[in-house]
Amino acid sequence: MTESNSKSGRTTRRLKIPRKVSTTSIESAALYYLGRYASSSENLRKVLERKIIRASKYHNTDVKACIQLVEDLIQRYLKNGILNDEAYAQTQAASMGRRGKSLRTIRFRLLQKSLPKKIIDKTIEALENEIGSPDLPAAIAYARKRRFGPYRRDVNNQENLEKELAALARSGFSYSIALSIVKAKNIDELEANLKNLGNTVP
Repeated sequence: MTESNSKSGRTTRRLKIPRKVSTTSIESAALYYLGRYASSSENLRKVLERKIIRASKYHNTDVKACIQLVEDLIQRYLKNGILNDEAYAQTQAASMGRRGKSLRTIRFRLLQKSLPKKIIDKTIEALENEIGSPDLPAAIAYARKRRFGPYRRDVNNQENLEKELAALARSGFSYSIALSIVKAKNIDELEANLKNLGNTVP
């Protein structure tokens, strides 16, 4: 909410009063968030708990009782499929793989999203079973995006080879994968290098 300051000509922002916590207000906040963002159950729990802690302090209500309302909602959403941590993990992992993220990075990002280790391990295993070593096609996607190796404008220019290797390493790719990419001078050579590592160019 904003209001105009006639003397200064500036617009000042008024603090929005938090809604009093109730089953209805929590559900409205949850559905609004899920309508904008995909979420794990734990991430949604944290989002809602931050809201109710602020609202409880403002309205002087019982925080523990409000947190229990959040827990009840989370369990109901898990039961009826509105929240599905396994499906969420799989979708996020596949998306990150397509964007050129390494397995190490994917695992770390899933941990950041507050997913259980058991689900993360299962997701990574499923990804490996589906496409072999996901790091290879992910590294290629990353190299294509950054114009490394055979994707350089001038494939014979290897002045930045060490920088390319370092960038791939920082993104979580192994030295052997990084080297096979930056040394390749064309797609055919890259494909041959990757076949030796047990995969092909996607």
